[in-house]
Amino acid sequence: MTTTSSPPRSTEDGSPRPLSPAQLLLGGVVVAGAVLLGGAAAAVIGLPLFLMAVPALALVVLVAVRPVVAVHLYIATLPFLAGIDRGRLLPLLRPNEALFAVLVAGALAGGYLRYVRGDTVRLRPSSLDLPLAVFVLFSTLWPLCWLLLRGTVPTGGDLAALLPVVKLAGLVVLVRLTVRTDTDLLRLARCVTWPAAVVAVIAVLQTLRVGPVLALLGTLWIDPERDPAELTERGSTTLASSIATGDYVVIAAALLLALGVRGLVGRREQVVVGLPLAAGILAAGQFSTWASAAVVGVALLRLSPGLRRLSRRLLPVAAVGSLLGLPALVSRLSEFGDGYGVPRSWLGRWDNLVNFYLPALGDLRWVLGVSPDSVLQAPETWREQIFLEYGYLQLLWVGGLPLLLAFGWLSVHVVRAARSCAAGAGATAAYGTTLWAVWWMVLVLSLIDIHLVLRGAGELIFLCLAVVSGRTHER
Repeated sequence: MTTTSSPPRSTEDGSPRPLSPAQLLLGGVVVAGAVLLGGAAAAVIGLPLFLMAVPALALVVLVAVRPVVAVHLYIATLPFLAGIDRGRLLPLLRPNEALFAVLVAGALAGGYLRYVRGDTVRLRPSSLDLPLAVFVLFSTLWPLCWLLLRGTVPTGGDLAALLPVVKLAGLVVLVRLTVRTDTDLLRLARCVTWPAAVVAVIAVLQTLRVGPVLALLGTLWIDPERDPAELTERGSTTLASSIATGDYVVIAAALLLALGVRGLVGRREQVVVGLPLAAGILAAGQFSTWASAAVVGVALLRLSPGLRRLSRRLLPVAAVGSLLGLPALVSRLSEFGDGYGVPRSWLGRWDNLVNFYLPALGDLRWVLGVSPDSVLQAPETWREQIFLEYGYLQLLWVGGLPLLLAFGWLSVHVVRAARSCAAGAGATAAYGTTLWAVWWMVLVLSLIDIHLVLRGAGELIFLCLAVVSGRTHER
């Protein structure tokens, strides 16, 4: 019996054999075909969209091969993309929403290929699944159904207002399916803390009126028609919101402390990252941020006695960081002496509440909700929109008592699960500690602000929620 073998790929001296004319012709045809297809696609969809489609396709392939990259990449870029308005770079979507859609597409493609191959794709049940599902249901489907039952056709604004909760629910599922090891959790934590430190530095430089930073923020993240004086009073940063910046930095600082007290990050990293985070909390220039930091700090000290020793070591770092963020604090405190008794922004909030939102919630409309979209069109010429800035009233506005009760049910389960998870010593316990402290912040500060689904901060809260809920079966 004779056997045949393929010709050797290299010559006797080890050098590669030259390609045959047929191989060269085939390679040329493939390259020419790819160029023609790319040119045709660019002609059909336009060159800008084509240039975005190519890396998007490459990203889909990368995530399909290694799904955990999706979570790491989304969280690492979140504070720099979430503040770019819809329509600024992409129609109808913020860049972070478009990126999330691409990452989810890659994860779904990879999951389907693994399913076809015969791998087991399992999402283990959690005690938080049902309360979370009910909360999402009453945050999205119920408001739309209630509009239709009243004979009102949902507008584009109503549908867009539902996107944040849908995205957060999708993030929970994505994290539960892809983040599996403590190594992944530590990398994910650094994808939170290090970008948050960069955001905090931007906030400090913004309040110090550093020209290049203000010019950079003016390109994509700040409305060009906004009063330039307002840009230096608070650190809105690339999140385009001072309250979102403050919450993001506070949550990142809580996670850093929870990791540090368990020895999961070194002292050098604690100092290098903690210094700008401490400065950024003050540089955000928000009274609610400082209240949030106080609530989170008290909660962390109550839950982790070992954190008291760590906090004493980091006290000099916090003091130096506070000095860097001091200009924003001084600027906000000066508003108490400008003749109004309290900051004018507080008077504006109260005016919006009394004249616009409370009348709309009257006649028992708060029982079942008013609308998915809480943004109102302003009747004045000096502003375009009016925002509801009270967390619990936001729940009543969107979904009425059903949504408020669903949030209460979810809160009970989250606090229990997070406290149980925080009793451990690994990375999962650090996320549990962070979630426990931050959820108390949400419960307390929702009296005056919206925190649960706030831009950027909402993702970090639901990220911790996903990690904790994904590990409940281990206890």
